[in-house]
Amino acid sequence: MMRISETVKHLIIINVIMFIGTLFVANGAFYEWFAMYFPKNDLFKPWQIITHMFMHGGGDLNNLSITHLLFNMFALWMFGSPVEQVLGSKRFLFIYFSAGLGAVALQLGYYYFQYLPNYNSLIASGLSSDQIHYMLTSTKVLEGVTQAQFLELQDIFQVYNASMVGASGCIMGILAAFGMMNPNAELMLIFLPIPIKAKYFIPGIIILDLISGVTGQSFFSPSNTAYMAHVGGALTGFFIMWYWKKNQFNNKRWY
Repeated sequence: MMRISETVKHLIIINVIMFIGTLFVANGAFYEWFAMYFPKNDLFKPWQIITHMFMHGGGDLNNLSITHLLFNMFALWMFGSPVEQVLGSKRFLFIYFSAGLGAVALQLGYYYFQYLPNYNSLIASGLSSDQIHYMLTSTKVLEGVTQAQFLELQDIFQVYNASMVGASGCIMGILAAFGMMNPNAELMLIFLPIPIKAKYFIPGIIILDLISGVTGQSFFSPSNTAYMAHVGGALTGFFIMWYWKKNQFNNKRWY
């Protein structure tokens, strides 16, 4: 068993503390403060761009939130420790948080891609921004709203009220970095215990997440997973490692 590295240990401790916070701060306030909300939502705060990376669960102790935390922390230990031991804590943290930001950027970009056309269509149909905001926040439909407007409201309601939590985007970046460093390492899914080399396993996971994000079809994760965040985190980690490997570490062994 690989010894846990220092930075990974501290990241796991912070994640656990934040998870405990969601359980003991009343009325879901902790979740509202630190989860990542869609920027058009009144609950959005700038610090959520960072704090959501340490959040798991929605304020109640259930199997899904515990599983989310345990799987992410296991992956952080398993892949983060060897990556930190090779790169050092500073470069490790750079990849970790860059991947988290890349995950947010791609997921929000995808949300806006869904939100803006419907929102602009509602404005063009005669609804005001105040009316739309009222219906999105109160879940009440104003009198006179047509069926077509209602369907568009349903579409943007899901995005407007979406929230993101979890270290998955950061970890996907670390996983991509691990794969760049150890392309022939054999990995396995818990649900598919067949060893697959990292250079095939990691791109396969990214492709499955991309398919899930576009189609809504879930393969291994819950249907409410932010799949595009996984893709954004993995691509960010990959490009950072590709750049470093090409420009800074040409004489370094990566295995």
